[in-house]
Amino acid sequence: QVQLVESGGGLVQAGGSLKLSCAASGLIVNFYGLYGMGWFRQAPGKEREFVAAITWSGGRTSYTNSVKGRFTISRDNAKKTVYLQMNSLQPEDTAVYYCARDQARWRDFPPIRRNEYDYWGQGTQVTVSS
Repeated sequence: QVQLVESGGGLVQAGGSLKLSCAASGLIVNFYGLYGMGWFRQAPGKEREFVAAITWSGGRTSYTNSVKGRFTISRDNAKKTVYLQMNSLQPEDTAVYYCARDQARWRDFPPIRRNEYDYWGQGTQVTVSS
């Protein structure tokens, strides 16, 4: 069983920063390193949308246009953790943020579609005040 647990959310003023973490359990370190990871978010009344993704090796990343230049995804396979550094936060970034695991091993590009992921965390709330 794979468990993903997000942390690091909270309330921040516009222009501020937060760093989200997503720790995996139920996998040995080697297996964790075979899968890409992604971050999605869901605002009230909206569908869950792609935010950022990183390949299994960390060599390639992908971002939705609205966060490019502000958010950075990274991973530490030894710690089985993926991160999302969020800078210059804006009220429109307010949402529940979810991490997820790519359903395929060794994919050489970061998956951006929800149906490419099989395991999801429970989410962490990010609220940006104006």
